[in-house]
Amino acid sequence: MKTGLTKKQKVTEVYYNAKDPTAEVYTHDTKLKKRLLEYAAKFPELCQQTDDDEQGGLRFEIDKSRISIRLTAPYSEERKQAASQLARQTKNFQ
Repeated sequence: MKTGLTKKQKVTEVYYNAKDPTAEVYTHDTKLKKRLLEYAAKFPELCQQTDDDEQGGLRFEIDKSRISIRLTAPYSEERKQAASQLARQTKNFQ
């Protein structure tokens, strides 16, 4: 879908505060939009689509307890090499 927006303008924003039980998620990210739409269809009491900006962005209201941010540590060189070696071995078995 051509929107006229640059990649830098295609943002994902998550807003919530300490008082309200819900968070607002606005995104242009295709995979995240699909996940949120599926989640809203399955759990309408926890998540609802509230807006479509007709430029590729969707806005959702979601129960704040359903939002999680996961931070991951970078791979060490040793772990990168082990993963690479495992991938090569797996490729050779196929």
